Amino acid sequence: MRLKEAFDLFLEYLEIEKGRSKRTIRNYSSYLSKFFEFLEKFLKKPQEEIKVEEIDLKAVRKFRLFLNSKGLKKKTQSYYLIALRNFLRYLAKEDIKALPAEKIELPKNETYEIEVISFEELERLLNAPKGNSLKELRDKAIMELIFSCGLRVSELCALNRDQINLNLDEFPVKGKGGKIRLVFLSKFAKKALKEYLQKRIDPHPALFVTFSGKKSPQNFRRITPRTVQRIIEFWRKKAGIVKKVTPHTLRHMFATDLLQNGADLRAVQMLLGHSSISTTQVYTHLTDKTLKEIHQAFHAKRRKS
Repeated sequence: MRLKEAFDLFLEYLEIEKGRSKRTIRNYSSYLSKFFEFLEKFLKKPQEEIKVEEIDLKAVRKFRLFLNSKGLKKKTQSYYLIALRNFLRYLAKEDIKALPAEKIELPKNETYEIEVISFEELERLLNAPKGNSLKELRDKAIMELIFSCGLRVSELCALNRDQINLNLDEFPVKGKGGKIRLVFLSKFAKKALKEYLQKRIDPHPALFVTFSGKKSPQNFRRITPRTVQRIIEFWRKKAGIVKKVTPHTLRHMFATDLLQNGADLRAVQMLLGHSSISTTQVYTHLTDKTLKEIHQAFHAKRRKS
């Protein structure tokens, strides 16, 4: 089968059968297109003439050297190879002769450093918006909601007002891969949301909106991840926090808070919407202080000095 034909079928498979988001499909398309452009130069023939069986380990090794020469992080290099492996798995599923996906090994990633702030800094950030304007009430509700529910910024931006019932302390969220999970409101998030929604008099369905010029309903738009990043950056400076703070930092703080207060790792995995517990395990090193206290309190108590 020709490469281009297989590529188009794979993207259709991701959209229709796997139900992947437009963003995910766009990422797969970008990573694979980069490999196909490299393959075109490597084989010295146009993509239209390349067949899938011409993808071999030699070409993949050369592509890895190419990625490494660009100074890309190991994690970024992995994205290209993961996309390629999934493409090859699809070909195998369709009984199309091609390189077995398991032949491609992923690079060993660097240690993943989680960016967190102290809980004193977190309190300053969450309490920084003190006014009663729609913007400040919105910003406070956004930050409280991310920290209360451990939301991804894309999940936050996709929320609609009719998903939130303030008579309940929980609501469903659609996460990665279209998976639904239940998240829970803290009393702080609930209060912030109530005050914000009371100020909203427009009919826009989005829970969080952005506005330009006069704050009239016709200027309201669903908020974007980039706007949420700018909002948190604005309040980080106002709160006098030197460290970098992003929407994902608040999600990290959600997980860290639960673990340091004794939550089970499996429960945190479900609350975060991680498909694999190994993803959640990156947070465990942040509980070292708690483990040290447990060790000091309980270890070797029967030994005599």
